[in-house]
Amino acid sequence: MTELHTGGCQCGAVRYRAEGEIGCPHVCHCRMCQKAAGNYFMPFGGVRYENFTLTRGQPAWFQSSATVRRGFCGQCGTPLFYDGGHDHISITLGSLDDPQSVKPELQTNLARKMKWFGELNTLPHDRRMDTSAEDDAEIARSSCQHPDHDSEGWPPEVRS
Repeated sequence: MTELHTGGCQCGAVRYRAEGEIGCPHVCHCRMCQKAAGNYFMPFGGVRYENFTLTRGQPAWFQSSATVRRGFCGQCGTPLFYDGGHDHISITLGSLDDPQSVKPELQTNLARKMKWFGELNTLPHDRRMDTSAEDDAEIARSSCQHPDHDSEGWPPEVRS
């Protein structure tokens, strides 16, 4: 059976399907990825163009260098794709409906990795900052975030 991965942006304006294995799942620490993600790293995995389909909407594109363009949702800004012009497109692993399904196998550009990154598991946990079941229920009632599965329609009804 062929693996099937679906995903998309936070608001649901852009959705995609990737058939088959997601190759070279990795975490990139380069400065360009940090800026594109607004984070300390960006996780990617590649899928061959012939196994990739946009199922809703079109991404906006930013030409981040002479050889690379980055796709994102023009509505909500979610980073979605890295297109280096080879035989595949890389998708951001966090945009998968099931991000747990693809585990990074390597890291790149370690010279830019945050020096303290290995210490994250030693940071204290403040449970007071966790969301409660009541908070989660309120968020679910008012959320405009697209669910982690394909849906019939978009956009959702506007909630007050």
